Amino acid sequence: MAEASRWHQGGTPKHEQHFRKEVEIRPTLQELLLYFIFLVNLCILTFGMVNPHMYYLNKVMSSLFLDTSVPGDERTNFKSIHSVTDFWKFMEGPLLEGLYWDSWYNNQKLYNLKNSSRIYYENILLGVPRVRQLKVRNNTCKVYSSFQSLMSECYAKYTSENEDMSDFGLKLSTEWKFSSPSISTPVHWGFAGVYQSGGYIFTLSKSKSETQNKFVNLRLNSWITRGTRVIFIDFSLYNANVNLFCIIRLVAEFPATGGILTSWQFYTVKLLRYVTYYDYFIASCEITFCIFLIVFTIQEAKKIKEFKSAYFKSIWNWLELLLLVLCFVAVFFNLYCNIQVFLLLGQLLKNTEKYSDFYFLAYWNIYYNNIIAITIFFAWIKIFKFISVNKTMSQLSSTLSRCIKDIVGFAIMFFIIFFAYAQLGFLLFGSQVDDFSTFQNSIFSQFRIVLGDFNFAGIQQANRILGPIYFITFIFFVFFILLNMFLAIINNTYFEVKADYSLGRRPDFELGKMIKKSYNDVLEKLKLKKPQTDENSKNMKGGDLAERARREGFDENEIQSAEQMKKWKERLEKKYYSTETQDDYQPVTQREFRDLFLYTVELEKELHYISLKLNRVMRKVSALPY
Repeated sequence: MAEASRWHQGGTPKHEQHFRKEVEIRPTLQELLLYFIFLVNLCILTFGMVNPHMYYLNKVMSSLFLDTSVPGDERTNFKSIHSVTDFWKFMEGPLLEGLYWDSWYNNQKLYNLKNSSRIYYENILLGVPRVRQLKVRNNTCKVYSSFQSLMSECYAKYTSENEDMSDFGLKLSTEWKFSSPSISTPVHWGFAGVYQSGGYIFTLSKSKSETQNKFVNLRLNSWITRGTRVIFIDFSLYNANVNLFCIIRLVAEFPATGGILTSWQFYTVKLLRYVTYYDYFIASCEITFCIFLIVFTIQEAKKIKEFKSAYFKSIWNWLELLLLVLCFVAVFFNLYCNIQVFLLLGQLLKNTEKYSDFYFLAYWNIYYNNIIAITIFFAWIKIFKFISVNKTMSQLSSTLSRCIKDIVGFAIMFFIIFFAYAQLGFLLFGSQVDDFSTFQNSIFSQFRIVLGDFNFAGIQQANRILGPIYFITFIFFVFFILLNMFLAIINNTYFEVKADYSLGRRPDFELGKMIKKSYNDVLEKLKLKKPQTDENSKNMKGGDLAERARREGFDENEIQSAEQMKKWKERLEKKYYSTETQDDYQPVTQREFRDLFLYTVELEKELHYISLKLNRVMRKVSALPY
């Protein structure tokens, strides 16, 4: 058996084939180690961009400007204002008190108010805050003829076509005159519309009393009109203790339906990237990242040149390309942000009496953080490319790849039912329940219902008959039937894969074996572990035959395979060919069936090898002269 198993596919010795496998696997191992170093470097780079102080600074500022109650009403703050009167109370109360911290608790002045203003004493107010309003023109919507006698004015929702650009009110200063929008400033996505820059703008003063008088003057002269659709309050802070900028935007939208919708943005970013020694270490990681990016790009270019169109047939190659594109985009955003900070920071800080627009810098810095977050996500996903080093992870990969067609078919059926229920919920409850106010909200609300987070009381109150019917049928079909079908597809496929692995139909984990072999070799060289071959030779039965086989060039796998074949043969002959049990019915256990199957596979291999040798002998015989 051993002599027959020595040759495989045209007489190539198995130890040479094993050597070739090692030669093929070694580059994969090197690629894994290189990618592991790249991933560690990327993790250090990304986690170095974020620190807990960002969250604490956002929390402190949001608590100060969003949660502080207006004077005379403890239940009203910026989050809960619903009328113009409440808005002016906020402007003259929590906003004014939060922006001006004139003295310490014992009335001692800590800094020169002419040069800088501070919030919570630690955060320098960069420049002065700015308040900006956008309006729409009158008669921008059509009134039904029967109501024209009752409605002399009509203000539609905000769009760039409906925007009012004419001067109004006192027409004396910038707050009464329209300012053209800036091209470089990004638009703002609100609840009731998409808003451009520009509008009717005024800046606050360094003096608290002057700012208060400004607010009173604007309120008395009706700066907010029926055409007002949104008001932005923008200002920026810098905390030198933690080297962080906090760019704050408070937004009050005045929709065409009436009332006020409030929202806010707190962007805490690190615009001055390289200050401490740790920052310079992060800079070295950025340089290393660029080097890795160049190396990986060259590797993928060589693969595309070598394999041509076949390169794009592998999903892992597409992931490689996506990761490279994300890395290049991240590098571009990083360079762009640093250049803009270098060019604009000095200009923004030059005049402390004007508004310093750091929103543009924070906006692009947030985009850079988002790109880096997506990049590190796909970088971790790429690790699955090397899952052949582990049997369990290989089973997971085989399960997903084998059931992908069933999952796609199930997904089509699932989303047909899911979107049908989403539209049903939107039409039934959209005008009364916030979770179903838009079609997008309906979709996400149904995902929350599947996870157990739902507002049944609101659904029932919106429609007492169809509400419970919608909820019960959705839970029954989606939760109890469809989700269990999905789990059944995964479970059945996993059991099939596991059964195949138990019967020996599994890939050779060559990379894992090579890592384990390298690890054992290192331990043996360091004399921390005894050589494995010595222990095997002591415990093997028929040691003389094993030693003789080794001297003839057979490796350990061939010797163990031959001994296993001998054990299978003896056990099967004893059970099924013995004279005592020849006429009795003998049930086959799962383990015996597995052994029988492996024995059959080995016999098939032996017949194949014998056939190759017979063909070789026949060719030699036919070549002999008669």
